[in-house]
Amino acid sequence: MNDPLYKALPAAEQDFLKGIAEEYFLSFQDLRILVTIGVDLASWDESPISRIWETPPPAIKGKNRKQWSLKKISTTWEGLKTKSPVYTARNENLLNFSNVSVHTESQPEKKGENISDMGFVSESGLKMDIPEDDTTLMGRCPVASEKTRCCNLHTLDAVINCGYDCSYCTITPFYHGESIHFHKGLKEKLNKLVLDPHETYHVGTGQSSDSLMWGNKFGVLTELFNFARKNSNVILELKTKSANVSYLCENPPGRNVIATWSLNTPTIIKNEERGTASLPERIGAARKAADKGILVGFHFHPMVRYAGWQEDYREVFKLLLDTFSADEIVLISFGTLTYIKPVLKTIRSRGGKTKILQMPLEEIGGKYSYPYELKKELFQLAYESLTPWHEKIFFYLCMEDPDLWKPVFGYEYKDNEEFEKAMKHAYLNKIYNIYS
Repeated sequence: MNDPLYKALPAAEQDFLKGIAEEYFLSFQDLRILVTIGVDLASWDESPISRIWETPPPAIKGKNRKQWSLKKISTTWEGLKTKSPVYTARNENLLNFSNVSVHTESQPEKKGENISDMGFVSESGLKMDIPEDDTTLMGRCPVASEKTRCCNLHTLDAVINCGYDCSYCTITPFYHGESIHFHKGLKEKLNKLVLDPHETYHVGTGQSSDSLMWGNKFGVLTELFNFARKNSNVILELKTKSANVSYLCENPPGRNVIATWSLNTPTIIKNEERGTASLPERIGAARKAADKGILVGFHFHPMVRYAGWQEDYREVFKLLLDTFSADEIVLISFGTLTYIKPVLKTIRSRGGKTKILQMPLEEIGGKYSYPYELKKELFQLAYESLTPWHEKIFFYLCMEDPDLWKPVFGYEYKDNEEFEKAMKHAYLNKIYNIYS
């Protein structure tokens, strides 16, 4: 097989599949399913197919032999997905949040180390080379859908490709190579954008890369802050998993620039968000930004279900309540893992140890995610843990089933336009209350 997933299997497993393919007269589709199962078992650190494959009893003859063995292996695989994944080195001492330290400087170049190992690239991997006509600078959220409740976010792709190595990443499958690309003439391109002066724009820069991990490389933050100052009807959101807030804190932007952090439990950060700042570093960086009068926000996306998730997430929510006041926070969002088939294939073909796909995948509208009831359980715990802030901060679900809003929040929006209007109103109210 030339399938990259097949090549991602250990050589011994490839040989085993060849053997049973001949013995059981497996079809190409049979082999594809077994390869997927084999890759998953390897990444989850479970016993390989060669060890758990069962030979049918002598009484089973002909084609039934193949079906019997395939059903057995498939049942084992599905059973593992319905169990909560167990991370063996869960949290360690990371839940001790005393003496939070923050690294605010840009990450140093480490020669000889590549992006897949370290989660960031050297200077040679940063390129200022996006021509004028090769990309649209400003667009809409790439995963927007009428089947989910969407805030109609505008995106501003100031940097292309991310330097981190999150196992569940939905960005890197759409970009090739290990280079990070910056726009030539970003200032001129921003000046050419035509905005309706009567419309309020919520613009995010964290869809095609991390908004802050690069700092002010090639003057990207300088130009974005100038753009926000010139366009008071723009709410510019910088979304990050870094702690690189040096330029942000030394050059506080206009009041319409907000800084938001994608947060998770130490368990998920350690095991599935390689190369990113630790939870204490992210919280500490957000605290530094808030101390400078910059509004902050937090995205719990993706929330992940694993053994011990309830305790771990509650600890993170308690940390937020203890570290920030509601008037410093403009938003908190919840969401979870959602994939399309190309992303699933990319995650599997990368190899390595990850339990991120050890989950029951339910297809809805061509996308795969947790079943409804599991999502409801995740989001209800999150929202209830932040009860003191319910009337003071804008909470929302990011790209989730509209039917989840009522059981989670107790309210819902009739459509995306009503959601978008409520979000912008809440953001503007918080911005002008803070700075009045």
